[in-house]
This record gives sequence, C-alpha cells and structure tokens, in this order.
Amino acid sequence: MDIQETVINKVAQSGLLTVDLADFASKGERVLYDIKDNLFQGLILREKDFREFVKNHDWEQYRGKFVAITCTADAIVPTWAYMLLANRLASCAEDIVFGDLATLETMLYERALEKIDIEKFRDQRVVVKGCGDIPIPESAFVKFTAQLSKVAKSIMYGEPCSTVPVFKRKA
Repeated sequence: MDIQETVINKVAQSGLLTVDLADFASKGERVLYDIKDNLFQGLILREKDFREFVKNHDWEQYRGKFVAITCTADAIVPTWAYMLLANRLASCAEDIVFGDLATLETMLYERALEKIDIEKFRDQRVVVKGCGDIPIPESAFVKFTAQLSKVAKSIMYGEPCSTVPVFKRKA
C-alpha cells in the first residue's frame, strides 16, 4: 500500500495579507550635506564666502539624489544659509530635508505611506513583515499601523508563520 502525504500550506490558506514596508522605500542614493565644511575656522558662517561657495559649487553631483542638509559642528548657523542650500539643490535633487540621514529616511517613508490607498486593506487580516533586506525606520511602522488600524480586521507583526498580534477589531 502506497501512502502519499499531502503537504498543506496553512499559511497560504489563512487569508493573511503580508505587507513588506521595504516595498515603499524610495529608490535612489541618499546624501548628507554637512554645512560644517563651510564654516570659517569651524565656528562661524561668513555670508560673503558662503554665497560665493553656493554660486560656484558643482550642484550637478546631487542630480536625482535624496539630500539631507545638516550641521554637525557646534555652531550657530543662520536659517538663511539652509534656505540658500535648499534653493540651489531644488533644481537637481530628487528631494531635500533638513536633518541627518535617519531624518531623511523617515521623511521619505512618511511621504510614501501617505500615498497608499489604505482602502485595499479594509477588513483584511494583515501581517506587517518584520525582517527584511533594508532597515526601515520605526516611524514607518508607527505611521502604517496608525493608518491600517482604521480599516483592517487585524494587524500582526512578523512573518505569517510566527506573528505578534498588534490589533484585532472587535466584532
């Protein structure tokens, strides 16, 4: 007698919808522009020198890139200096934010998640994938969960075979 075992994929039959937030990552190079390199003696920003720099710098190197503008030196930088950089970068950079690279990533996810048609998750059992190939800011998980909580039947975190319950709508 030949006994055949049938393997049943219970995860596939569960009706769970898996979402990987990495799918919403903006494609493109991230660059940090640190204004500390423009400070005189690492302390102050001289307007004339800075304006000359802005006028003559090769801004094309930022074409199509995501740029975070910051100052890591312990110096007081006038707001107009950041504005000059933003104005100059606006013609070539894909996007510009004030802050470090983590802030840039947070803003990129924020903008991407705002564009999601959250209705496609209505009454769905959703697993938000926890591990992936790229780091995802916690803020993206928070934003997505806040949106999802309004429409989903349930939200879990992790992998379909091993999840942590986050939310379940009361019947």
